[in-house]
Amino acid sequence: MRSPRTTARRRAPHRGRLAALSALPLLALTLSACGYGSDSDSNDSGKAKIAAGAKKIEGLDTVKIGYFPNLTHGTALVGDQEGILQKELGGTKATYAQFNAGPSEIEALNSKSIDIGWIGPSPAINGYTKSQGKNLRIIGGSASGGVKLVVNPDKVKSLDDVKGKKIATPQLGNTQDVAFLNWVKEKGWKVDAESGKGDVSVVRTDNKITPDAYKSGSIDGAWVPEPTASKLVAEGGKVLLDESDLWPDKKFVITNIIVSQDFLKKHPKVVEAVLRGSVKTNQFIKENPEKAKAAANAKLKQLSGKALPPEVIDPAWKSIQFIDDPLAATLDTEADHAVKAGLLDKPDLNGIYDLRPLGKVLKAAGRPAVDDAGLGVK
Repeated sequence: MRSPRTTARRRAPHRGRLAALSALPLLALTLSACGYGSDSDSNDSGKAKIAAGAKKIEGLDTVKIGYFPNLTHGTALVGDQEGILQKELGGTKATYAQFNAGPSEIEALNSKSIDIGWIGPSPAINGYTKSQGKNLRIIGGSASGGVKLVVNPDKVKSLDDVKGKKIATPQLGNTQDVAFLNWVKEKGWKVDAESGKGDVSVVRTDNKITPDAYKSGSIDGAWVPEPTASKLVAEGGKVLLDESDLWPDKKFVITNIIVSQDFLKKHPKVVEAVLRGSVKTNQFIKENPEKAKAAANAKLKQLSGKALPPEVIDPAWKSIQFIDDPLAATLDTEADHAVKAGLLDKPDLNGIYDLRPLGKVLKAAGRPAVDDAGLGVK
């Protein structure tokens, strides 16, 4: 069982190693294959209309929001589709951009092409450390879970049978790749992290083609996020392990909300409005699961031209928890796993979180604050 960290990291990162890593498609490339749209496709939701007479927050005309067209970004999908985020922003118009890769979204944040984004933990870690803690803050959580090890039941009968098999992960060093490498290590098996060769063959495969790779027999299974996991099940695969079962309380961060530090400093009320919209969207999802699922699928159809079939979206949606807590301790543990795998030098994550705006939103809703695991701004 993994033990999440509850104290801040005190060691500074090894700058040389981080610079070398920046040239490789490692930790920053998390979830790059999870999307269903093109990199940075701007769009407007049909329901995201500005109400007549609505006032701009802090006089700001527009806030630019990024997310992946992916079910683990369901808060953004539903908040966009249902117009919940726009309602909280009043006369400040929300515009949206979709990304297929973490680095693209981090680059957009750095270049001010977006102000706020939904993103996975690994690119947030890498983006923060590469900028020496100057470009972003994690300001809230969004989702937990939704990652599974799915295998060919004719070839893999038990967890021990995974040894010697070909298992796909989305990318070298992405969130799921790190999790699988850590699981393999805990099993006592040896795998070279970068080549993927060893007691298990780790085959880095774009999630878009993983189902075809499974059907062709070129892989025996995959450690992947939703909806790819449920697509494999629809093709005859079997869920051998749900990653949630490896974590205390069955929770681990899969999606965060980040903001550029400059935007947070200049427009704190706008940031609070987006967070308020996120919290209200998660409440909407909790209270209206079927309607929320349909809204997410409608947005995916708008973005990709194709909705997910019931046999895929139904189990996928159930496996994801949409939450406001960023589960900071689990992000710290995920960084540890990347270090142990040899994919990252010890990162200094002190200050990666600023949960004060979220704390205000939660307090106003009569809810308790959430913990930053000692990694918040001082």
